[in-house]
Amino acid sequence: MYSTCTLHSLLIKEHLPLIVDEKMIEDSRNATHVTKIEDWMGKWKDEKEIRTNKIKKFNGTEVDKEIVGKEQENSAIKQTQPEPIELVEVKEGRKMTKQIHELVNRIICGDSLELIKKIPDNSINLIITSPPYFKQRDYGGFDKEIGNEKKVEEYIDNLLKLFHECVRVIKNDGNIVFNIGDKYEESSLLLVPYRFAIEVLKKEPVKLVNNITWVKLNPTPRQFRKRLVSSTEPFFHFVKSDDYYYNFDNFMNLLDSIKNKRNGNGNNIGKKYFELIEKSDLSEEQKKKAVKELDETIEEVKNGKLYSFRMKIKGIHSLPFGGQQGGRKTQILTKGFTIIKMHGNSIKRDVIESAVETIKGVKHPAIYPENIIQELLKLLTRRDDTVLDPFIGSGTTAVACKKLGRKYIGFDINPDYCKSAEKRLKEVQIDKTIMEWII
Repeated sequence: MYSTCTLHSLLIKEHLPLIVDEKMIEDSRNATHVTKIEDWMGKWKDEKEIRTNKIKKFNGTEVDKEIVGKEQENSAIKQTQPEPIELVEVKEGRKMTKQIHELVNRIICGDSLELIKKIPDNSINLIITSPPYFKQRDYGGFDKEIGNEKKVEEYIDNLLKLFHECVRVIKNDGNIVFNIGDKYEESSLLLVPYRFAIEVLKKEPVKLVNNITWVKLNPTPRQFRKRLVSSTEPFFHFVKSDDYYYNFDNFMNLLDSIKNKRNGNGNNIGKKYFELIEKSDLSEEQKKKAVKELDETIEEVKNGKLYSFRMKIKGIHSLPFGGQQGGRKTQILTKGFTIIKMHGNSIKRDVIESAVETIKGVKHPAIYPENIIQELLKLLTRRDDTVLDPFIGSGTTAVACKKLGRKYIGFDINPDYCKSAEKRLKEVQIDKTIMEWII
């Protein structure tokens, strides 16, 4: 029940109420400081028909009463930002935002499956998320929370419902990345991530581009005697067209630049090959040619013309085989050696090694590494692209987006996580000259 003071505030600001009934107005008629209550009540009755379509006015913006109007009922769907979301009715009865920018750079507390339905079709560039693991951790104990299902089939089914909405909102050139953990039951792995991925491929018009493996450098210590400690998790990369955005050269490029800088300043490049040439059975003439070509190749690496190289010496290294025969084998047999020059950066592998993160003051039980998210953002998005994380948790995706100049939208059902994520975002310091971060 609103107090007369609250009604007075609403009246002065000329706002319509979110939850109003005639009894509340009647109880407030005797308040001497509410001088225009009768006029305002008449206006409210005249427009009652308009408001029954579930669209309300609050702070000058249209907003679904399910998001803002249930504070008195402790609803899990509660807006944590000062400005509400503007919604509009569509043909199928689903309410969506009029403009995606009304959601951008906000953490919104609520049921992700309900909130994502309010996002327009084909409006998101990247969806990257890590849903709560099945029966693994306590994320707050909310009834609607994914991960609390009794059976793994129910868990996968709920994830599939969300994924269906992800396919709807992602752009044709967009990307979807899901990180899912596995679970043991009765000493047997359930293979939850892979069962999910298989069901997605059966039911949705998407392709699985990669299963990127996160190798944990500091997995949780366990005292198992009859199984090894689990230390990997998959990041499934899905797309819904062959035109998906993919910046291959930008992925893991910091590591390449560090390696190149190391090569450029190093004095030990190729040192082992000089020693092998001296120990080899090559003729003196062959050794002179080998040393000369090795010196030239090392200079190319130092000058940045080459990324790296390998040298094969007759009698020391085995002869090339299969598709590597041809010129290399001929050179070894005639010259006594061959040099394999590597142009460009290192091989882009589907494996990322990174430690499990813990952040001071953040209570979330499962934080995925920010550097992995940054690498995937660089691979799959451009600056100013919009990224959605339906399970924002501790806010890692949003933090990475802010640092790299991407727009973010974050959902989470736990108000404490939403507040924690917002606090992390406020503390982010952006250096415009260094937009990347390494663990």
